[in-house]
Amino acid sequence: MQTLYTLSTSEGEIKSGEPKKLLQQHFDQTRSLLVYLTWFLTEITRYAEKDAHKKASKHLPSAEDLNVNTKLAGNEVMWKMLEDDALKEQFIKEKPELIADKELIRKIYYTLTDTPEYKTYIGTSSREKADEKKIIEFILNDLLLANEVFVSHIEENFSNWDDDGEMVVQLLTGYIQKPGGINFKQMMSPDKEQFAYSLLQAVLEKSEHLQALIIPKLKNWDPERIAQLDMIMMKMGVAEFLYFETIPPKVTINEYIDLAKDYSTQQSGQFVNGILDNIHKELVQQGKMQKVDYKKP
Repeated sequence: MQTLYTLSTSEGEIKSGEPKKLLQQHFDQTRSLLVYLTWFLTEITRYAEKDAHKKASKHLPSAEDLNVNTKLAGNEVMWKMLEDDALKEQFIKEKPELIADKELIRKIYYTLTDTPEYKTYIGTSSREKADEKKIIEFILNDLLLANEVFVSHIEENFSNWDDDGEMVVQLLTGYIQKPGGINFKQMMSPDKEQFAYSLLQAVLEKSEHLQALIIPKLKNWDPERIAQLDMIMMKMGVAEFLYFETIPPKVTINEYIDLAKDYSTQQSGQFVNGILDNIHKELVQQGKMQKVDYKKP
């Protein structure tokens, strides 16, 4: 949807390969966001060593300065993440340190050291797997995602946060549970990626045909006054009706209702629902729901 909208608002002729390239950029932005969140999280845990070194380097360090607890810096979950070759490769490629707010890292770390959760964690010398994961999850959920300053920092650097944030957080939460469990080069399964490319191409190549099915259902609506995003979503929905046999029509309709509510106007969900439902019923009545490949005539 985002790719189609970008293409619809661009000036000039769409060059061959440009749609696929643009869609790939969206996939890459998702990966970049995940890599940065992971890097920032690990930097919080590693700051314990920096804090200890800084305090020990004072001209006249106190006993407290010389005894900073560095257990967090040795967190086993964090180190399994940092030892993941795929993640290390992404850190080198993305260079998250170039956009990092180092002062924010310091402040969040010191906020962490005042929490009961942190004090409980360092209060025992043992390293239970559950405790190692629990403190990392606490930092992510309670000190990063619940921190308005941190979220603002992410929003300033990643325009896709509103769209991809929830999904990326789920991926990171799963990665904490199983370090090494993400293929950073292939952020989604090959079949899902192929579906995205195919749907994009179907809507572009069959745009006039899809619109011809939609316009008669608009009744008193002027097609030119309909929100551009609404028209794009309706085209995508009708394309799924016609060309993608693995997707039940009910699922298609429900998904585009949710998209319309999230991305378009307040009335868009009901509007898109009504149009897609009418088109689906008509296609069924006319026996046109054979779900054939869009490339076939």
